[in-house]
Amino acid sequence: MLVQETSLQSEKKLSFNQANQKMTKYRWTICGLVFFATTVNYLDRAVISLLKPYLASAFHWSPVEEAANYTDIEIAFKFSYAIGMLFAGRIIDKLGTKIGYAIATCLWSVAAVAHAFATGTFGFQLARIFLGVTEAGNFPAAIKATAEWFPKKERALATGIFNSGSNIGAILAPLSVPIIADNLGWQWAFIITGLFGFIWLALWFVYYEVPRKQKRLSEQELLYIESDRDEQPATETVNGPKLSWFKLLTFRQTWAFAIGKFLTDPIWWFYLFWLPDFLRKEYTLTSRELMWPTAIVYIISSIGSIGGGWLPFRLVNSGWPIFKARKTSMLIYALCVVPIVFAQYLGSLNMWLAVLIIGLAAAAHQAWSANIFTTVSDMFPKKSTASVTGIGGLFGGLGGIFLSWAVQKQMFVYYESIGKIQTGYFIMFFICGGAYLMAWLIMHFLVPRMRPVSEQ
Repeated sequence: MLVQETSLQSEKKLSFNQANQKMTKYRWTICGLVFFATTVNYLDRAVISLLKPYLASAFHWSPVEEAANYTDIEIAFKFSYAIGMLFAGRIIDKLGTKIGYAIATCLWSVAAVAHAFATGTFGFQLARIFLGVTEAGNFPAAIKATAEWFPKKERALATGIFNSGSNIGAILAPLSVPIIADNLGWQWAFIITGLFGFIWLALWFVYYEVPRKQKRLSEQELLYIESDRDEQPATETVNGPKLSWFKLLTFRQTWAFAIGKFLTDPIWWFYLFWLPDFLRKEYTLTSRELMWPTAIVYIISSIGSIGGGWLPFRLVNSGWPIFKARKTSMLIYALCVVPIVFAQYLGSLNMWLAVLIIGLAAAAHQAWSANIFTTVSDMFPKKSTASVTGIGGLFGGLGGIFLSWAVQKQMFVYYESIGKIQTGYFIMFFICGGAYLMAWLIMHFLVPRMRPVSEQ
């Protein structure tokens, strides 16, 4: 009897201790690691946009050759990125987040450094192809890590935070690349920025593990992470996902995500690769003078990325269904892009008005991006999130290639040749303004309530 009472008291004490154990917040450490990786990812891809005039001078390109060659280099990146996204997602679902993310980051860091050894347009195309294929691993791995480490209601916020790393990378580029290029040469801009990925690698292997294998988080945090009733606990596995590409392509949910990416990803790449060129030619700015206008656009977009994740989180906590909170937020962000059609008119009054309106559109894109990525983990099992993200990335890349060829390769080169490049940018801003509303309507038609897929 005494033994039974003692045993009962011990069980009660253990239960009491578990209930009152302070819940850790280690999941935000993981979010910080993914943020760091995304920052490095975008820093490496943005460097070349700041070096455009340096490369034109080094390789003696005329203004028309500069526009044509730069577009060819950009298309090489987008094409390889699109193909890489498809396979990267599949590979990361097979290898698991820890190993898959590490391999991708190591390889894209090598590719970033390799740009320094290019001796012409063809050399840069090869380096961009290598960079595109390897950088494609970032977002499938990041979305998979977020699905493993956060419950659904927090995923948009976590995605918004790590996705803001793309803005920080784009901010660091104009603040550092011209200074490095002026003092050490354009080659060192590629080398120095490329080395940051290896610092991340060391931190990743020290701090990352899937929740059930991570000893640094409490049982309460693990239960919170796995609190979604319709999902199984996330575990690292080396087995491939049960859903094949063909099966995934039979779901409306896959096509909603893919078409949304096809229509909106190219707009962000337009900002990333052509914003410095627009500011330089519209307002005759030097590379040093470009630093702050470009950085401010991405500072504003960082706010949009985090705010874009916070709004649906707030709405869900207020009692909204997840699908309604997600869609309402995305509609608001789509509407916030529309004013970019007035960018040049406002810029004719004051350059900083154009910078602010482009910054608003970039912020709205990042808010949209935080949520469209989260729709994958809303609608698909964790074992397939990287594969679906990869399919969407493929379509986003194809959209970027189409935009580069049809609009930038043809239209920009034509208007550059007749001395009216501002007209080309005017048309491009109208395309930017309408793309998100079109994407939202198509996604709404395909998945009105964003129901999770049935694997049967």
